[in-house]
Amino acid sequence: MQEFLVGLTTTVPEGTDPAEVDRRRAAEAVRAGELAAAGHLVRLWRPVGELRSVGLWQAADEAELYERVLGTLPLWPWMAAVVTAVQSHPNDPGRIARAV
Repeated sequence: MQEFLVGLTTTVPEGTDPAEVDRRRAAEAVRAGELAAAGHLVRLWRPVGELRSVGLWQAADEAELYERVLGTLPLWPWMAAVVTAVQSHPNDPGRIARAV
């Protein structure tokens, strides 16, 4: 599995019914749990003072990430994503700990 750092910013279209926003947010929480259970969503953070999220995601490749992972999020149509493929660094403390 390839790892990706993904920054997500959600912008609700003006005039959207608040009930629709609530419905999608509730469905988003459920879908995030499913993606975590499937091993696609590894970690998720919200930068302090910002209304966006940054996550560590896994997928076979970038196409799968967009089509079968991020694209299944209920808020995806309202999201802007910045995706960066990453790989383990030789000095990554987590990598060193796993090798011991």
